[in-house]
Amino acid sequence: MAHGAVLRKNFFTEEELKAIAHDFTQSGLPDEEVAVMALAQKVVRAAHKVSAEDIQELRTFGLEDKEIFDVVLTAAARCFFGHSLDAAGLDPDEAYRQDLDGNLPEVLAIGRPWPKP
Repeated sequence: MAHGAVLRKNFFTEEELKAIAHDFTQSGLPDEEVAVMALAQKVVRAAHKVSAEDIQELRTFGLEDKEIFDVVLTAAARCFFGHSLDAAGLDPDEAYRQDLDGNLPEVLAIGRPWPKP
């Protein structure tokens, strides 16, 4: 939720964030950002299927190998951290609900449902 709150506060409207969460490939993001998110999603869902073609696609946008590796490490670390919190039964800080309008917390929640106040 922290990342969603930062994105909402500094970069996107509520509707834009919902569109990204629903289907980032059709949300109006620039092609480079879609490619970065696609790699991050692949790392989280099936890291063993990340291919040389996936890496090359990001290179075509001018990303260097160090930057691409940062995407891989960030996605893997976030997945590890999120799974650890879920397994421990921990809920997001209530302060994030205040930073996210309407049902945006529920839209952004993955895994266990966002707890009701």
